[in-house]
Amino acid sequence: MTQRRGLIALAFGAVGLTFGVLAALADEPMISVLAGVAAIAAGVLAFQLESESSETGGSAQIAELEGAVAAQVQARMAAEEAVRSLGEQLANAQRRSADNGRASEPRVIQGSREGLSDPTSGLYNEEYFRAAVDARIAAARRHLRPVAVAFVDVVLGVPDEPTRIAPEMVADCLARTLRDSDTAARLDDGRFALVLEDTPENGAIWTIERVRRMLAGQRDDLTLWAGVACYPAHGFDGGELLRQADVALLGAREWHQDRIEVAIAD
Repeated sequence: MTQRRGLIALAFGAVGLTFGVLAALADEPMISVLAGVAAIAAGVLAFQLESESSETGGSAQIAELEGAVAAQVQARMAAEEAVRSLGEQLANAQRRSADNGRASEPRVIQGSREGLSDPTSGLYNEEYFRAAVDARIAAARRHLRPVAVAFVDVVLGVPDEPTRIAPEMVADCLARTLRDSDTAARLDDGRFALVLEDTPENGAIWTIERVRRMLAGQRDDLTLWAGVACYPAHGFDGGELLRQADVALLGAREWHQDRIEVAIAD
């Protein structure tokens, strides 16, 4: 339709030009009037075509903006749903802990022996730790805040086959060092794991260093190795952060002395 009107406007313009030439040659006022009418008709059609083109372009831009807004709304709803789901998981875990666990040092020791705590140290177990990592990262993504995760291994000396110390000693130092918003756990393989909320890598290093000094004040034959990874510097999801922290811990173990290793940003 637009192409057809364009051709009509072109035809009117050509007719107007013809009448104008004839009027100039014959000096006839009526032919000049006809030329003016044809030119006006061509101008009106051209104006309509321009208006339709602008409306079409404006509609396309509005549709594009509406699509972008809808996508942002859906993404936000998905993020909020993920946070809500993970929050419910943690709430259920805490309720189970309150029903069956011990009521001492709530910042660290909250699990039950049958449910979410390590029976030896009293810290959270690996199941709770992994759920906490996902929940903390989802909340950090929503509020644009950093989160640090760390694996810690404490042994007697640095022989070829290091012996881990009693986990109760490490658990006690963690309980006296971490904040209420932090989470400490003892994994199935005997290592310790931390989730430090709203903490960049410098803060994580300082926290672990305080734990190391506290342990060193009790025994001078201990070696502490730690691997740290932070959101968003070293990963955007829980699995990637845990993998990066594990690689950092392997790097720390290569030193025959206390060592806190930070993951390398991609």
